[in-house]
Amino acid sequence: MRRIWGRATSINVMKVVWGCEELGLAYERIDCGGAFGGLRTPEFLAKNPNALIPVLEEEDGFIVWESNAILRYLGNAYGADSPIWPEAARARAIADQWMDWQQTTGQSGLGPAFVQMYRTPPEKRDQAVIDKGLARAAETFALLEAELARRPWIAGDRFTLADIPIGCIVYRYLHMPIERPDFPALAAYHLRLLERPGYATHVAVGVS
Repeated sequence: MRRIWGRATSINVMKVVWGCEELGLAYERIDCGGAFGGLRTPEFLAKNPNALIPVLEEEDGFIVWESNAILRYLGNAYGADSPIWPEAARARAIADQWMDWQQTTGQSGLGPAFVQMYRTPPEKRDQAVIDKGLARAAETFALLEAELARRPWIAGDRFTLADIPIGCIVYRYLHMPIERPDFPALAAYHLRLLERPGYATHVAVGVS
């Protein structure tokens, strides 16, 4: 059985689980990381020397880590008959660029603010980091709002694997208890994503 190593509340694990659901792939998810620990054991470090989740382990022992790299692998290995991973070089390049954007620009403000608000004890939180992060997030999600106002999905007229990392951060941003600009295109995008069982079941489950 294919295995996904990582806790369900990790945004990066959510990506991989959702990707498997979109492609109709069977998997077993194994809790580790966060409160579950286990990332510094020799067994896990042999799978990922970075001691991070997620890790995808195929039945034959093949291992790949880094969430977006896992999505690309799944698309390349199992997406030939699926419209969610474009075959044309330019169409795939657009999907690739948005997957990379999520990990760099898209997370640049939201990530630090989220860690402070949800992963840091109240007495140790740095409000300046939160304020700076949310201000940066408002800028980056305004860019995303403009893109999604022009088309239904981030890479074009149809859902692709690129919508998985983008959809994960959109959900988190829209559901954190913060003040944010009015982003109607993001809200509509979220509603479209809710029609996809993988998103509704594994991503739209609250923010924690």
